[in-house]
Amino acid sequence: MKKHYSVVIVGAGSVGMATGCYLAKKGIDTLLIDAFDPPHGRGSHHGETRLIRHATGEGGHYVSLVLRAQQLWKQLEEEVGQTLFIPSGTLMVGEDDAPFIKETVKSATEHSLSLERMRANEIQKRWPGFSIPEHLVGYFESSSGALLNEQCILAYKQLGLTYNMSLKNNTKVECIDFSTSGVAVKTTNETVYADKVVICAGAWTGKLLSSLRLPLQPMRKTLGWFEANSKNYEHPLLPCFYFNVENQKYYGFPNITGGGVKVGRNDSEKETDPDAMSQDFGKYLNDEGDLRNFLEKFLPGAAGKLIKGSSCMITKTPDKDFIIDQYPGFSHVMIAGGFSGHGFKYSSVLGEVLSEIIIHGQTIHDISMFSISRPALATVR
Repeated sequence: MKKHYSVVIVGAGSVGMATGCYLAKKGIDTLLIDAFDPPHGRGSHHGETRLIRHATGEGGHYVSLVLRAQQLWKQLEEEVGQTLFIPSGTLMVGEDDAPFIKETVKSATEHSLSLERMRANEIQKRWPGFSIPEHLVGYFESSSGALLNEQCILAYKQLGLTYNMSLKNNTKVECIDFSTSGVAVKTTNETVYADKVVICAGAWTGKLLSSLRLPLQPMRKTLGWFEANSKNYEHPLLPCFYFNVENQKYYGFPNITGGGVKVGRNDSEKETDPDAMSQDFGKYLNDEGDLRNFLEKFLPGAAGKLIKGSSCMITKTPDKDFIIDQYPGFSHVMIAGGFSGHGFKYSSVLGEVLSEIIIHGQTIHDISMFSISRPALATVR
């Protein structure tokens, strides 16, 4: 079997699969290795749908990246001939001074993005499925919506394989040894060698790079699908939504695939060890309770029977910004991680970023805010 590649990518989730596809399209001899069989439920890329918003509540420095990501998702749709993006629009609701709402409006203003301000009664008139108290305000972004995330990963996988991308599933990486001339990636079965490596192993990134003592914390998060009592909760009669109310954050999707209204809480999480994480939705009362309480208050007709629940892992950095940088002292070792629960929408453009750096040594995109040496990381280490 082949033992040497130009590039090995450790982790074939959303970012890894996109990077591998872009490299393979450029004729780069690339191997992806994943401990499972992507898409799978042991990371942060499962659960049918993911939001893509352009006016970013996480900070204006993400806007140019997400706009390019949207272009690349459209390009991928055209290449594989599949629907990957549902243009439902996204409604953001909260107090006018809620941090996420304020940052969203600021991003839209600074980047001239369309964002429609709506009063509570206007929201309920347009979408009767919502129940919005008068003191809250809404902002509707019509150009955003939902990505079919597992289908996105399968599309990159399908496309990459047609360009001779290599993929080893169900193969655990034990360690990665660096030298000035290349890398050795040791798995449970063999050792493969490469000129360059990209490490994007999700919740396992910190373990593989333990010598760096990166402040990467895997977190357990939950989401659920609920039965609704009317068609008002189906796409296209309901948009995607994000609520920042009383210092709590919830997000969700209309019934797009027939599996119910999906909702998750974005600020409720528990620290976990990725090797011990399991699909244990319902272990805690608030797994379902938090989600149901939110629905009863703001989408009462969708607070029916729990159809299914799921647990997933995200990997947080202290400032919730990503890490995309070279390993200190080894320019042929790239690190991509710490996506902090809002990374999937960017995975198309991050694949482009990483492939550009691997091929050209630099990228046309500004990723300076994702430096491994930024103060927010150094103060913790």
